[in-house]
Amino acid sequence: MEKKGELVSYRPDIKVVDCTIRDGGLINDFYFTDEFVKNLYEADVAAGVDYIEFGYKASKEIFDVNSFGKWKFCNEEDIRAIVGENNTDTKISVMADVGRCDFRKDIGPKSESVIDMIRVATYINTIPAAVEMVNYCSDMGYETTLNIMAISTATMEDINIALSLIAESKADTVYVSDSYGALYPEQIRGLVDKYLKVGETFGKKVGIHAHDNQRLAYANTIEACSVGASLLDATMMGMGRGAGNCRLELLLGFLRNPKYNLNPVYSFLEKDMLPLSKEHVWGPDVQYAITGQQNQHPRTAIAFTNEGRTDYKTFYQQILDRD
Repeated sequence: MEKKGELVSYRPDIKVVDCTIRDGGLINDFYFTDEFVKNLYEADVAAGVDYIEFGYKASKEIFDVNSFGKWKFCNEEDIRAIVGENNTDTKISVMADVGRCDFRKDIGPKSESVIDMIRVATYINTIPAAVEMVNYCSDMGYETTLNIMAISTATMEDINIALSLIAESKADTVYVSDSYGALYPEQIRGLVDKYLKVGETFGKKVGIHAHDNQRLAYANTIEACSVGASLLDATMMGMGRGAGNCRLELLLGFLRNPKYNLNPVYSFLEKDMLPLSKEHVWGPDVQYAITGQQNQHPRTAIAFTNEGRTDYKTFYQQILDRD
């Protein structure tokens, strides 16, 4: 397959999305302090990061507002308290899950919001509902992405059907999301190439969101980039659910765009991420490698971690018995 750029070249179409608050919020139920979020925003702006994702637009009818921090819901006033009018080059993103967001109620016109991009997350079996959501958000004036989660569990037939539906949607970008951290670079290459063929026909970009169960999130992101993916997700120090994500500091150091500046990132890691990492646990430990290798949701590995278990052999057999 044709590569869109050599790994040492600079591609102006590449955009980096910092998902620290959104994916990292799954670690601490979105209870980040305002100081932390403000510092992250300022670090991203200074570093030249293209998008910062603040969290979810979750329905308050489904989720108890007293059980989560504010970034589970991303009220307009809460975002504005951090970014003001956001007169910067860094854009604001939020995610909306199919079935977990009352989008017609909670997402108003772009003209009334500081948010720039809505990312609609869906599983393969809810693509029609995702298309309805993404079309609504596009009509409201937002940039949009459609993120197919747990793509490693889908058949090629289902992926082809999903892409045919997405092709006719108003999504600007379609994402390869390795939610279980189960995929290898060769598989990522094939999927991104498949997505790109649809995207190039219907005017859509391709994004990559990788999890680090097998310590391949960075490698898989680079592979997707080399094939032609444009939107690249990452988090500070890899903070994210379970094994975490592609590390933003590694990704910015790899990309050849001269606008990216690592000094603000390393300052943020030192002053804000290190203290947080002592309060919460994430990263590609053995239990996450096991679920990644078996292409299973990391919920069992998360429970293993929370219980303080270290009986890896027993856990491995338990995971095998689930198949």
